[in-house]
Amino acid sequence: MATHHSSSSGLLRAVTLSATALVLAACSALPTPPVQPARYDLGLTDTSVPQATAAAPSVAAPPLVLAEVQTPAGGDNSTAMHYRLNYAGNQELRAYQHARWSQPPAQMLEQRLRTRLALERPVLSERDNLSANPSDTRPLGLLRLELVEFSQVFDSASSSQAVVRVRASLIGQDRRGGNVLLGQQLLSAQTPATTNDAAGGARAMAASVNDLTLQLSNWLQRQGR
Repeated sequence: MATHHSSSSGLLRAVTLSATALVLAACSALPTPPVQPARYDLGLTDTSVPQATAAAPSVAAPPLVLAEVQTPAGGDNSTAMHYRLNYAGNQELRAYQHARWSQPPAQMLEQRLRTRLALERPVLSERDNLSANPSDTRPLGLLRLELVEFSQVFDSASSSQAVVRVRASLIGQDRRGGNVLLGQQLLSAQTPATTNDAAGGARAMAASVNDLTLQLSNWLQRQGR
């Protein structure tokens, strides 16, 4: 009887080990879950009023209509984080494999501009249907922006900068429904990245966008806006 019990126990252990091995083999054969890309944005918006604006005379600036930021014809509306290799085919726009923007760049830029520009003047959208102030004879200003560049540019394998470039067109809309071009400007900002990866590019891009916003605001002020 003891011998029979010992044989049964050994057989049970062998079956258990075999089953465990089969389960482990099956688990190892399962496909590896895809790596989720890291997602970046432009960080928190600084909503403090610029010092120059705070010290300026309290003359109400005319309302500004900020149109939806456009991308060049044929440009995509994806969240890909793009970069260029200036030292190896700078005409090829590449994308990080495991990093994405939280929104399409044009949307992120528009949100940041709308928040920052509104600190110095009323900012409206094209969807706002407001009547003009009869006591203000200045034409309503419509700002159209085309996003020309929004990428991390590598001058070498160990040096890169975040470049953002927009074409700004300020259009005056008079009370009779006519439009006139008040000014047009190509604005550009670039900030060196502290690390040559997607995270470093995102930090540098946030700084570049802030710089571009300041340039745009100053340009609008020179246009009387």
